[in-house]
Amino acid sequence: MLVGGEWREARAEASLPVHNPATGEVIAAVADADADDAADVLEAAAAAFPRWSATPPRRRAALLHDVFLALHERAEEFAQLITLEMGKPLAESRAEVGYAADFLRWYSEEAVRISGSYRTAPDGSARHLTLRQPVGPCLLVTPWNFPLAMITRKVAPALAAGCTVILKPAEETPLSALHFAHVMAEAGLPAGVVNVVNTSRPGPLVEAILRDRRIRKLSFTGSTEVGRRLLELAAPGVLRTSMELGGNAPFIVFRDADIDAAVEGAVAAKLRNGGQSCVAANRFIVDDAVAPRFIEGLAERLRAQIVGPGADPRSTLGPLINGGQRDRAVGLVDDAVSHGADPVVHYGTAGPGDAFLKPVLLDRVPPAAQIARQEIFGPVATVYRFSTEQEGLALANATESGLVGYVYTQDLNRALRAIEAMECGMVGVNRGYVSDASAPFGGTKQSGLGREGGEIGIQEYLETKYASIDATGTRGFG
Repeated sequence: MLVGGEWREARAEASLPVHNPATGEVIAAVADADADDAADVLEAAAAAFPRWSATPPRRRAALLHDVFLALHERAEEFAQLITLEMGKPLAESRAEVGYAADFLRWYSEEAVRISGSYRTAPDGSARHLTLRQPVGPCLLVTPWNFPLAMITRKVAPALAAGCTVILKPAEETPLSALHFAHVMAEAGLPAGVVNVVNTSRPGPLVEAILRDRRIRKLSFTGSTEVGRRLLELAAPGVLRTSMELGGNAPFIVFRDADIDAAVEGAVAAKLRNGGQSCVAANRFIVDDAVAPRFIEGLAERLRAQIVGPGADPRSTLGPLINGGQRDRAVGLVDDAVSHGADPVVHYGTAGPGDAFLKPVLLDRVPPAAQIARQEIFGPVATVYRFSTEQEGLALANATESGLVGYVYTQDLNRALRAIEAMECGMVGVNRGYVSDASAPFGGTKQSGLGREGGEIGIQEYLETKYASIDATGTRGFG
């Protein structure tokens, strides 16, 4: 763990094994913290906050930019590490490192643009001054599917705003977090500004931190179920919260779409990270008039995928994070087929481990199937058909999730209607990718609260203070 600038073991001296999902082998062991360690990381983050929040914005910006440069210089070692502990193909890991670095560059530029306002009260009796101040020590809880990018997406705006952080990475992928912390320390990060704590028992540790009144902000990326529980724990302290939760993304293909482009976008939106992404396309909602051609094209691309270890340059699809995740996806497929779904491309094992799953394509999935309502998190594509624009949009919105949606059409007016009608926080139009450090990432309904990225991302770590200054001349400063 990294606590107050020092690398140390957990108090109980317990260790947490880290596995390579491609082989199941243990590749490392890290400190396994428990609730007793929470007091140490809290003290470190709280003690460092006054000095870091008073650090000039330009110095905070310079440090973030130095780390951005360091990530680019060491991109290959980070990519190798991501593939080793998470399993994705090296090409995707390299892309993740670039994406992660972009958040550091973006918020190094935003750190010097935190602004307030000054204006005259409407009746002229006062001057209104507003300023933005860092919210305080933050707890950042990140997932395993993007073990570096999800960290920089939270750490960069928090540090730019002047906050200190406690980072709790996923137990499956702590190595990327620890290596990133090493790089930040080498860049000159003051002790206690970023603290990293690993644990196989996240519930008790996170609860202990959230109960402490020194923590003022919680940012979490993960499942909706866990997000609800964390909101309950954050309520007594009335903490600022950012929640990026589960998705059930629709991918609408209208009859006037460029089908070849839609197939390309579908492959990107479905198979990136093996489908283990909150923005992965879950439900392909396709106009009856073009469904046969779209399904044929997508099936061909899915069958052509090379499933194997991410470290093998021939692999286009790596393992899922573990055998349990594979079994869950297989269970959803089997349930859908039992309800009448047509398996156009069926699954099978591949590779030396038990976490591999070949792509699946199911047509005419019935609403009663579990897969129609649940986030898949695997290389499984499901097709639902419609005949009118209104029907397609209704199918897209028939979910409690609202993170992202995708639309393929060559009609600009139809695209605009879809953007306005879709109940989600982000929409990709004629592209299967929406994530960008310069854009606000987040959802509606049960997909979360707040936004990460873009100008708005740093606001999640700032409080607004207002001062009313008498301007009548009768109660001056003299």
